[in-house]
Amino acid sequence: MELTDNERTLRHCKFLTALPVYNESSTVESVLDEVSRYCDQILVIDDGSSDGTAKILSARDDVVVLTHSENQGYGAALQTAFRYAADHEYDILVTIDCDGQHEPQRILKFVETCVETGADIVSGSRYLRSFDEDSPPPEQRRLINHQVSKILNQRMGFEITDAFCGFKAYRVEALREIQLSENGYAMPLELWVQAACHELSVVEVAVPRIYLDENRSFGDSLDDPATRLNYYYDVMNRAFASLPHDCERLRSMRVG
Repeated sequence: MELTDNERTLRHCKFLTALPVYNESSTVESVLDEVSRYCDQILVIDDGSSDGTAKILSARDDVVVLTHSENQGYGAALQTAFRYAADHEYDILVTIDCDGQHEPQRILKFVETCVETGADIVSGSRYLRSFDEDSPPPEQRRLINHQVSKILNQRMGFEITDAFCGFKAYRVEALREIQLSENGYAMPLELWVQAACHELSVVEVAVPRIYLDENRSFGDSLDDPATRLNYYYDVMNRAFASLPHDCERLRSMRVG
């Protein structure tokens, strides 16, 4: 059977799937088993796990593992993945969480969308459309996500419905434009600000909304929704202030 143009492109597309992990011993084995069905280039960033995750990873020969000697944060783990993808000259980087809330069978859909549309960022959205298997979102998380997405759209010109989904595909060449310093959970907000500055193109792909741990802690005071939202505002404002002078319109912007 003759290949389509898209299938030919995918055959020559060098893509990597990266998973940031921190104390994921209960899920990492099953998630990696599933990811390996759809991707043969897999990177795991162990962000200083202390629960046996490292031992599980050391027993696998089908993944590359980069280890942070101590916990640096979700953003730091993603930055390590970005550098690795660029250094090893991948075309596309897919990021997926290791807590079982993203479905690895959708990895190729993200890669295909990146190839077909030429988008710099393909961002998963749990709110773009409904799936039969959707979980109801924790209300405070939904409200904060909606508020932050609204700010990104109104102030930075995006048209997104989910500011925080970690399931993404990036055109690696576009990542070279991005300069990140936020190591915590809110690093994606700094990335959105940088993407707006450098006029990166973004498309969304619908993914099911799966919440396996609705009571997950964000850490210390960030479990308070108002405190967490203010933290997100602070991250965005620092990101605005650190932009280069040729992004003057965004550089002077503030939220909150």
